[in-house]
Amino acid sequence: MLRFISIIVVFLISCAPVVRADETQSFPQRPDRTVSQLTLANIFSDHMILQQGQEVRIWGWAAARQAISVKFAGQEVKTTSNNNGAWQISLRPLKASFEGRSMTIASGGDKLTVRDILVGEVWVCGGQSNMERTLSSTRDADIELLSVDYPSIRFNRLPLVASEKEQADFPVDNNDAKSPGHWLSCDAENAGKCTAVGYYFARRLQRVLKCPIGIVDTSWGGTMAQHWVSLDTLKGIPEVRPAFEQQAAACKEWVDQGGEAGARKRYENDVEKWKQAIATLAKGKRAPGKPNIQSYRDPSLIERQPAGMMNAMITPLAGLSIKGVLFYQGENNCFGQWAPFPATFPAVISDWRKTFKDPELPFGIIQIAGWSTRRSMTYDMNHPTNIIREIQFNTWRRTPDSGLIVTFDCNVDGNIHPRHKQPVGQRSARWALATVYDVKDLHGRAIKWRGPIYESMDVKEGKCVIHFEKSSSEGLTLDKSVDVGFYIAGEDRVFHHAKAIADPRGSQLTVWSEEVEHPVAVRYASSNLPVGGLMNNQELPAYPFRTDNWPLKSHSDKEMYYVDKYK
Repeated sequence: MLRFISIIVVFLISCAPVVRADETQSFPQRPDRTVSQLTLANIFSDHMILQQGQEVRIWGWAAARQAISVKFAGQEVKTTSNNNGAWQISLRPLKASFEGRSMTIASGGDKLTVRDILVGEVWVCGGQSNMERTLSSTRDADIELLSVDYPSIRFNRLPLVASEKEQADFPVDNNDAKSPGHWLSCDAENAGKCTAVGYYFARRLQRVLKCPIGIVDTSWGGTMAQHWVSLDTLKGIPEVRPAFEQQAAACKEWVDQGGEAGARKRYENDVEKWKQAIATLAKGKRAPGKPNIQSYRDPSLIERQPAGMMNAMITPLAGLSIKGVLFYQGENNCFGQWAPFPATFPAVISDWRKTFKDPELPFGIIQIAGWSTRRSMTYDMNHPTNIIREIQFNTWRRTPDSGLIVTFDCNVDGNIHPRHKQPVGQRSARWALATVYDVKDLHGRAIKWRGPIYESMDVKEGKCVIHFEKSSSEGLTLDKSVDVGFYIAGEDRVFHHAKAIADPRGSQLTVWSEEVEHPVAVRYASSNLPVGGLMNNQELPAYPFRTDNWPLKSHSDKEMYYVDKYK
């Protein structure tokens, strides 16, 4: 009998989730809690979705050395807070469930309850404004919002907060359940606030996977890659040094000029000068702008500083159990800021994988579209958008467990915010279903998610024969047989518009121009606002490519871009 009891005890201990004391010890103490207050990290709130099939980490704060108990879905896990009051537990892997259940967290006489929790797939959607853009502001929103009813697709739009130091949590307004930081359902009332790319991505995943889908939206318009990378990593990137120096100089100047009191006095003086200028303004002259109080803020609190968003929006999610990431960013690194991008963009992936404690975390890179108007051939060829897209492509090719989603064909005008987000979400879902979930079609075949990928080039009788990777270019074709977006150059490196014809049987393309007798280089979709209809039989667009490795001189940068330097 004793032997039987011993076996049972050993079995129960082996099944119990492991509480990792070392991880708990590393959690910083929340600055806004009282010593005796039981607190749960703000990502854990009513209507949330937990990740299925993985250990689910739950964490928070309490009094030091306090017993903590967490109950959910038939499991009860206990631990003790550390000397700083931080605690963490792990639930055993959960099965997907559409049933809204409650989680209770107890410590001494304190008790917290998180209600209506579903279990399914959780993805983080990060980046800048093209990810941040909500469903209500995109094409076809008028009819999509009439039919939207996905109560088990839920999203959490995190507050836009930046910090020069790592934060343990993000702030929420607990008096407003619909404010940033709270989980909302994609129903008629709330879906318009959801990231459009994330919404279309989640909608397709749910239809195929038949489980709840959660989106954690960490996007912020106008941000650059260096804002989403840790401070320690950035310090090892020489190209970021000017940003640190600029930030340090601004902070020193602010302190030297009297800090908060000095800034207030300067603002009041400048407003008084503005009023005087308005009063004495000559007829027909343009009035000066009123001083903006935001320009007088403490520079250490300015949002767009190195690591600012990493510290305040990603670090608070450290250890959250998720399935993967979609990241749509790069536009702001085109504005005289591409130089750090070859190092900072890959660092986003590696640092986020460390933060979420998963070195193989699936990472979907959404390649930037284009904007502005086409000008001269030279202007187009050297536009920084080409540099950013090339860096994104090369990052994808050398980063395991990542994918690259083409978007340049989704923009119809010069707007930096293409309104056609459904193809972006759908293509992202194709990548995830094919590579992350290994889903097959009804005939047992792999889901196609990549368009034609350039492989090599031959020159034959004055024409360039472009070869593509066979796995991506089956049924190679030109949309409506129109050969736009192709450029060709000779040894003089002067590009001309080119003609092209696709061979759907041989995964190759022939490109030529009567103006270039001896061609040596071909480029496709190389422009600030690319055009091009090269695709495969799934109508997935070809990735922009160039066959040369010539340096590019962006009109917005002094430094030359050498692709071989960054491969």
